[in-house]
Amino acid sequence: MEPTPIITSPLTPEDFAALSRAKEALESPTLTMKLASVIGAPIEKLMGRLPGAAQEKIDEATQLALKKCLQIALRTLGKGASAGSLLAPPPDKPSNLLHKLAVATTGAAGGAFGLFALPVELPVTTTLMFRSICDIARSEGEDVHRVDTQLQCLMVLGMGGTRRDDDNADLGYFIVRGALAQSVSRATSEITTKGLAGHGSTALLKFLQTIASRFSVQVSEQVAAKSVPAIGAVLGAMVNTVFIDHFQQMAHGHFTVRRLERQYGTAAVERAYQTIEVMGGR
Repeated sequence: MEPTPIITSPLTPEDFAALSRAKEALESPTLTMKLASVIGAPIEKLMGRLPGAAQEKIDEATQLALKKCLQIALRTLGKGASAGSLLAPPPDKPSNLLHKLAVATTGAAGGAFGLFALPVELPVTTTLMFRSICDIARSEGEDVHRVDTQLQCLMVLGMGGTRRDDDNADLGYFIVRGALAQSVSRATSEITTKGLAGHGSTALLKFLQTIASRFSVQVSEQVAAKSVPAIGAVLGAMVNTVFIDHFQQMAHGHFTVRRLERQYGTAAVERAYQTIEVMGGR
């Protein structure tokens, strides 16, 4: 019996080029490196100068921000394109620049008021980033009314954020994605089974905690970048622009891979992905 074509068919040159761009985005320099290049100072050193209570405030703000995004996700499920701007008919391309400008505005406020602005700024910034990720997912053919797609969008916020002592810190996209996939699957199953009543399920809460623990690492780096004395509104806006651009790149890469997997199968895409060499990666 011949193998199934969808699994064995090689990617077209156009799709292989798309996969190459996706890998470049997913394996691009870390947020730490990107922020350091903008502010001209090592992020690790700045993080060491944060007040002792800063991490607790960051963790609390991160949890609040992700819960707000989850509420948006649950409200949109199954409602169709008339449910609001998040579910508007997809444009030819995602509105990356529009979302960047909006996040830059919140960053200007954060730069002016520092850590004190975090509980107000971060939920707004994260919601805007979540909308941008959904926009990117839709542009790659995803149905944003599906539970799985919404959770995949949230998962993007947890991709690339690892503690310094995390054994998975230097692992590739497919390994990190695989580590998060089980919690996504369990949460999707509970919401699908229980409907919106499942929003307080153990699986969903565990998923949210997993994403929050990873996302807070990168929020900490963002806060540290804004801790530069007299950073001001302009540099605060620049830091936020780098922040959302990082996650937009991750979203483009992730949802391009998923689009190609729907066409060629996961195994074929992963094999092709592993053959691509990326310059200047992590």
